[in-house]
Amino acid sequence: MDFAKKLTTKEKALRINLDNKIYGSFAEIGAGQDVAANFFKAGGASGTVAKTMSAYDMAFSDAIYGPEETKRYVCEPRLIKMIDKEYRLCIKRLQHKAEDTCFFAFADTVEALNYKRTNEGRGWMGLRYQLTPKSEPNECVIHIRMKDNDPILQQQAVGYVGVNLIYGCFFLYDNPEELLNSLLDEVTSNRMEIDFFRLSGPDFKDVDNRIFSLKLVKNGLTKATMFGPDGEVLQPADVLYKKNILILRGRFRPVTKVNIDMLERGYAQFSKEPDVNPENIITLSELTLSDLKDSNEGEIDEKDFMDRVNILCSLGQTVMISNYQEYYKLIAYLSKFTRNKKIGMILGVYSIEKIFMEKYYTDLKGGILESFGILFGRNIKLLVYPSYRKGSSEIIHSEDIFLPEHLVQLFMYLVANNKIENILGCDEKHLHIISDDVLTSIKNGETSWEELVPQKVAEQIKDNCLFDYPCKIE
Repeated sequence: MDFAKKLTTKEKALRINLDNKIYGSFAEIGAGQDVAANFFKAGGASGTVAKTMSAYDMAFSDAIYGPEETKRYVCEPRLIKMIDKEYRLCIKRLQHKAEDTCFFAFADTVEALNYKRTNEGRGWMGLRYQLTPKSEPNECVIHIRMKDNDPILQQQAVGYVGVNLIYGCFFLYDNPEELLNSLLDEVTSNRMEIDFFRLSGPDFKDVDNRIFSLKLVKNGLTKATMFGPDGEVLQPADVLYKKNILILRGRFRPVTKVNIDMLERGYAQFSKEPDVNPENIITLSELTLSDLKDSNEGEIDEKDFMDRVNILCSLGQTVMISNYQEYYKLIAYLSKFTRNKKIGMILGVYSIEKIFMEKYYTDLKGGILESFGILFGRNIKLLVYPSYRKGSSEIIHSEDIFLPEHLVQLFMYLVANNKIENILGCDEKHLHIISDDVLTSIKNGETSWEELVPQKVAEQIKDNCLFDYPCKIE
């Protein structure tokens, strides 16, 4: 067999089966024993499979792995309980093989399409494994979203991705990005989406999973991913479930006092909405893939990305990376998780003006009306931050934007129906701040920019020579 070429699922499973060092167990709940089945079909499974099991009934599942307080069995905590239990059993019961065996425990908990097709297929999948005998284990965890409209095809895709995960962890460990990209081998992104990836353990101490969150979006495995202020990768569906979301899109290069005022004033106003629970709000700072690309090269500078992310995280922000350039697509994505809870989007006057530009919707059969049906058909409110009119000292609000005459009534309708609202009480002394001017000042080694950003941001820029700040070399 030529292992240099891209292997099929069957060939990957067979290569694992024929490796005498790899041995472990499979625990699968939800769709079927779709991953383990590939190893049995490939041949030689006795060299790999110590045990397979499935516990569909909640009572049996709870008896084996313990109950879930949330009663949500397709979740990361459930997956970790499964992996932990099965791995410990391997180590305990297979000690006679420990000298020359790399043990593993694979698990998945999956919600496939139901009979009436009223749900969305998704699941958690993970592997705890040794790369050398008797070593401390590593762990790789992913979250999948299944797009096939047939449960049999979904089960097939789950089986493929599970084999890809196990194969990648054992044979592509020296190139984690290749491991990541191999997860959808034989499964296109039209059939499966991976919106969470975490790789950890003694063999991956230098791996920053935030970079891999970026690569999920950059490499087309998903459209959006998230991580928290502590740098931990987050799974959007779990974090945003039934939340009131308040989101600010920006380049954040760097974060300025205007960005902070937008968030603070926007939050104060959004939290007073009658259908918003202040204790249920999650605030997101969102960067689009296009805003991460170098304007000259068109490539993403990963260091620059991490610089911006580290600053946002230090300010306590939850960060989202998305490939939704259009606002209506972003809102449609977020709405899948909120269960009709209100979403607030903070944006500047000139951004709301762009939303009404019909040239952005020529690819839609229904044009601007189709996009607005998606955007404003949800429980959404656009909170508009004021700005100076270009070339003057006049402060303008949403009602001052330029609109073609035939769209004026549409704008007024949205305002009257509480879909668009000006942010009040803004700190007018910050309205002159333009991030590109701040960035130029930083690169030139000036000091005036320090008054335009939060103190913590200024300290990080100077201490870490961020954004081409000309640090003195001692």
